[in-house]
Amino acid sequence: MLSVPLPFLAGLIFALSLFHSLKGVEAAGSRRYFIAFLVLYALQGMIVGLHFGYGVNALALFQPVTAAGMPPLAYLAFRAMTGEVIANPWRHLAAPLCMLVAALCLPVLIDPLLFVTFVGYGLKLLAFTRTGGPDVMAEASLQRMRPALAAARLTAFLILFFAAADLFIAVYAAFDGRENIPRIVAVTNVVAIAVVVAYYLMSSRRAAVAPSHTLQQQPSEDDGRILARVSSALDENALFRNENLSLALLSRRSGLTAREVSGAVNRVTGLNVSQFVNNRRIAEACRLLEETKAGVTAVQLECGFSTKSNFNREFRRVTGMSPSRYRAAQRQTRQDDASAKKRVDLAAAKKQL
Repeated sequence: MLSVPLPFLAGLIFALSLFHSLKGVEAAGSRRYFIAFLVLYALQGMIVGLHFGYGVNALALFQPVTAAGMPPLAYLAFRAMTGEVIANPWRHLAAPLCMLVAALCLPVLIDPLLFVTFVGYGLKLLAFTRTGGPDVMAEASLQRMRPALAAARLTAFLILFFAAADLFIAVYAAFDGRENIPRIVAVTNVVAIAVVVAYYLMSSRRAAVAPSHTLQQQPSEDDGRILARVSSALDENALFRNENLSLALLSRRSGLTAREVSGAVNRVTGLNVSQFVNNRRIAEACRLLEETKAGVTAVQLECGFSTKSNFNREFRRVTGMSPSRYRAAQRQTRQDDASAKKRVDLAAAKKQL
């Protein structure tokens, strides 16, 4: 009976983790790259598993070609999340095309080309994720910017990890033969699975902690005007209620760049864009809790929060209490005000008598 190849399992787990982190990404180009990357990743896992696990040697020709296509696709997918146009994306086909030529004509170049491709794109992706913080993932929904950035860093790490693993396998095969290569492949994929699972757990834990306020520079007059345009765009057609609202979409509606929006919001308010938008959502939630009888879940969804945990966390950050307690407190305040007014009116009536 055939068992599920471990590399395929690693690819599946990684694909599911990426999918979870990148929900809400509306950039069409980024989605296409991600779909191609995940399909190729799963295909590569199957090829490696069948080749080394079951001795299907006919796949040896395709394995380096599909492998060389993954780092460029990963880089393009995350790069597209900035919302900026990628110049000449077709030039990134050079890596798999060169690998195809090497596989057909010069097999001795396969391992060096793979190593250079993986290391080059791994470092390129890692450097990209270290510029601009979470706001660099402008096309991700606001609540997904940090997970998307973490997913990009995880992908860069895995690319570099597999580069080192492939180099080790190549050196090992050159000196000790290929007998133990399946075991080495299994170990590398177990490590990859462990890293992905750890990333998933850590990203979920980080999501439960609201990012701190940061105020790095003094705001300018232009920052005030930019903030006014952003606030106006948020209120226009109740844009703030869009649960998949991204920095890129908010910037387009404001007629500004993502960098301008992010910088002005930070300098004027000391908040990041996600917190700034959530403040507007919480203000609307408070109004609905005070003026309507809608349930807390209905209010949450009406204000653009897709998850109860995020809604409760942000509500506590802004008001210092839970939505239910806030509603009860407001109701008690209105009752107290009504009672006080009634006593005043009664005292005034007694004086007139």
